[in-house]
Amino acid sequence: MKIAVTAQKPGWTEPLDSRFGRASWFVIIDTETKKWEAAENLQNRQSAQGAGIQAARTIIDRGVEALISGNVGPKAFKVLQAAGVKMYRAESGRQQTVADAFVAWERKDLEEISSATVDGHSI
Repeated sequence: MKIAVTAQKPGWTEPLDSRFGRASWFVIIDTETKKWEAAENLQNRQSAQGAGIQAARTIIDRGVEALISGNVGPKAFKVLQAAGVKMYRAESGRQQTVADAFVAWERKDLEEISSATVDGHSI
């Protein structure tokens, strides 16, 4: 299974990015091998609108089945939900790394997101 974590920079020990559509990077982890790759989200980060939908398509196209992020807007939520991507909310109140979030997900310590967590644009 592949899981995507929103990150400020590409890397296992980098801080989470609390945004989804305008996240700087997606760190995509293979849950069996623990190997990861990073996908930059530059195009969507600078987009005037539609960033969440495009970001959702980016991770869906990479075969991601679960997402860890601080927030997911309503349009991105609908696209991810329709594709069967499970969404989990990471603690955004303290500085967490990609690795911290992944370990919390493995322990089932993250809340599953069942609806959009923000109304819209989160810049």
